[in-house]
Amino acid sequence: MTMSAEVVRRGYARCAQITRERGTTYYWGALLLPRTERRHVFALYTLARIADDIVDNHPSASAELTGRRLNTFRVAVFDALGAGESVVPILAAIVATVRDLPIPSEQIRRFFAAMEADLVRNTYETWQDLLGYMDGSAAVIGEMMLPILKPHADAMAPARSLGLAFQLTNFLRDVGEDLDRGRVYLPQEDLREFGADPWRRAVTQQWRELIAFEIDRNRRLYREADDGLAALPPSSRRCVVAARLLYARILDRIEDADYDVFMTRRRVSTLAKSTLAARTLMHRDPRALLTGERSTERAHIGLGV
Repeated sequence: MTMSAEVVRRGYARCAQITRERGTTYYWGALLLPRTERRHVFALYTLARIADDIVDNHPSASAELTGRRLNTFRVAVFDALGAGESVVPILAAIVATVRDLPIPSEQIRRFFAAMEADLVRNTYETWQDLLGYMDGSAAVIGEMMLPILKPHADAMAPARSLGLAFQLTNFLRDVGEDLDRGRVYLPQEDLREFGADPWRRAVTQQWRELIAFEIDRNRRLYREADDGLAALPPSSRRCVVAARLLYARILDRIEDADYDVFMTRRRVSTLAKSTLAARTLMHRDPRALLTGERSTERAHIGLGV
């Protein structure tokens, strides 16, 4: 079956708009890709964004009602994929991307399974438990990106690490917002080890030490992801380096705010994003830009860790 080219075009345009409005880091990174690959990033981001919004943006709705909404979207996606077409522009763009890359349906199913987990689970006991959730919510997104990035060698493990790194940065940035939804993504064993209680919404010494520990863990994931950069062609490498640097800067912002992730959502400005994207585009080897980052397991002044 063939879809109307106009419907697909409108779908990709809408996905680009959603990515620019809601996922600015992904948007600025994707701009460094050729147009064909860029639109696939926008489509995948929009797929994830719609599902995530269904789960997160209806706090007054029951889990049962939210589950029905999520299932309605999942069924619509898989029905469109099964038919090979859709008259709904966003679904048409998603179908075109999944078909053209191609993306295995198993990866999309793992993603939806993670979204469903948010309806029934609010905490994770260990880091390994959290990794199990993040496999579907984050690592699988890295897997989906590989056909877009076109590595010339095996880059599966680094791609998964980058997805995990992005997700953990989100968890650290969004602690306050997640509390509002009744969720705590930081492992319970870590909270006990440091004696930190997020529900107090207070930046205590224990809280600083906990978040410093999680930031070091996060930066190690970014460095594991860096191992895959050499396998990427130039345009893909620039895209990944830009997105990776911009996301890692959120960790810098958290440190600069004395680990306060309760009062204000820590962000990187649009000007900083556009400036770094331009620097990445112009640099002969953007990997050199990684050398100026704050180091992992640095000396945390006054924290004793």
